[in-house]
Amino acid sequence: MRISFAIIGHNEEKLIEGCLESLKDIAYEIIYADCESQDRSLNIAMKYTDKIFRVKNDLNLNVNKQFAIDKCEGDWIFYIDPDERLTGEIKKEILEVLNKTDFDGFLMPRRNYYFGKWLRYGGKYPDRQLRLFKKGKAKFDCLSIHERIKVEGKVGELKNPFDHIVIEDTDRLAQKIYSYIYRTSYEMDRLKIDNEKRLNKSIKRFFTNYFLKLGFLDGRVGFFVAIIDLFNGFLSYFKIKELKDNIK
Repeated sequence: MRISFAIIGHNEEKLIEGCLESLKDIAYEIIYADCESQDRSLNIAMKYTDKIFRVKNDLNLNVNKQFAIDKCEGDWIFYIDPDERLTGEIKKEILEVLNKTDFDGFLMPRRNYYFGKWLRYGGKYPDRQLRLFKKGKAKFDCLSIHERIKVEGKVGELKNPFDHIVIEDTDRLAQKIYSYIYRTSYEMDRLKIDNEKRLNKSIKRFFTNYFLKLGFLDGRVGFFVAIIDLFNGFLSYFKIKELKDNIK
């Protein structure tokens, strides 16, 4: 069974090797689209694949994700980010399931790690993602930064999770906050999203995730992450407000 892996990266030298190392033993091919990296990302990727493309660092990440997917030649395609990892259990399950399935795509749980801790509560797990699909059966519409892959056909579910290293240290936290605010502000302004409504949703999400979805059971890290998510909502609000005020 030929499984292609599609991946894009922008300045991911600290994380991309762990990703590529985790999938190399089941990959028929690895398609890597480098989005104008200025670090060692490209050199690291060259150790694992020769199917490398240089693309513009588009603010809508899904444009480049779809570009990488379109370059895949395998029977099945798995889209994965540089900060994600395949475990031995999910790789074994994938190989077993794909040999006898009539599904066109699969959802699977994802474990999100913050500062080395897997968050089990607060809406962070199981965080099901659709990443594995038959070639030609799925795509990103590339209309929104936050959209997910859409599959034409039957979708099944895998039991074992893969891992997501969301934030491993404070340097990464600062980088993620800047990237999130920059891209989300661009998205909201482009689609004319109601700024007040989005802020209210961020506030509501904080109380829902931390209290109703038991985020407090994840201890100090769980509380810190809930605050970060709320903080991002406020930053996005004021960034959009700045953009609108500058236009007046």
